Amino acid sequence: MHDADPQLPGALMAAEIAEQPDILAGLLAARDELDEAARRIAGARPRFVLIAARGTSDHAALYAKYLVEIRRGLPAGLASPSAFTLYGATPDLTDVLFLAISQSGRSPDLVESMAVARACGALTMAVTNTPDSPLALGAEISIDVRAGVERAVAATKTYTAELLALLVLLGGDGAAHEAAGLPEAAARTLAANGDERLAAVTAPFRYANRIVVSGRGYSYPTAREAALKLMETSYVSAQAFSGADLLHGPLAMIDASVPVIAVTTPGRSGAAMRPVLDRLAEAGAEVLPVGPRRGLAVAATGLPEHVVPIVEIMPLQLLARQLAVERGLDPDAPRGLSKVTHTR
Repeated sequence: MHDADPQLPGALMAAEIAEQPDILAGLLAARDELDEAARRIAGARPRFVLIAARGTSDHAALYAKYLVEIRRGLPAGLASPSAFTLYGATPDLTDVLFLAISQSGRSPDLVESMAVARACGALTMAVTNTPDSPLALGAEISIDVRAGVERAVAATKTYTAELLALLVLLGGDGAAHEAAGLPEAAARTLAANGDERLAAVTAPFRYANRIVVSGRGYSYPTAREAALKLMETSYVSAQAFSGADLLHGPLAMIDASVPVIAVTTPGRSGAAMRPVLDRLAEAGAEVLPVGPRRGLAVAATGLPEHVVPIVEIMPLQLLARQLAVERGLDPDAPRGLSKVTHTR
């Protein structure tokens, strides 16, 4: 990807996407905080992990849920902040790890939910890009993802930094070693999806009113994050489904007018998408694969499947930016949105 003119629409988003290899390298190089937090979690021996987040961070939370269930062998769930904030629920959270993920650390419902969880007996941990935020200061364990200031409204570098932090925290013994190749893989992935490739693959999406994104397993959070990026930057109705759920009903809406992005990077999740691709072909859908040689490239060689989501979202970030610019929009400043969303 070429350096963008700072005066052009999407220049901030382009620059922040390009920063990701260095940010991942920096987080790996300064992971003492992560290692200590991982030791505290192990020492606490939680029986359950409850995860709270909003927006892009909610997709990081879903990734964390997969890590906890598969790599830790523990049950995990996504919290409903309104249960705490609107309905005043005070569940028994003894021996529970309550994990809140937020780039800004300033969403009132997450801050309040963490306070309630702590009062209910949970061990509380915040993963943020703002170590002096109310969420970080209110947690017993606070993790700074060190992504630097993110000025584009659409989150990119903070998302992948969150994923890497969560991998080291929750991915079990050896997770940091497994992630050692990430910075290089990220750089190769960005380089492989240059302007020419992006221009070639955006054609079916340029005038689409609806887009479907699908993935399975560890790649399902990628599909959800990609759909959000398309919605907030190009104002297109983008829906994300797991490959399994897509076959349970939503497939009926798919035809040649609804292009589909399918995350098919190597591994069990990619293999599980094969019957989905067959059904999409029968429906006459235009399918853009993410992972193989054609479509959007992901430099996943040598990375374990549970590490790949940290790089496989990057070409989709590039796609979202490219599509917005081609539609005459500025993905740096989507209408009606701001960097911090205040919800209760």
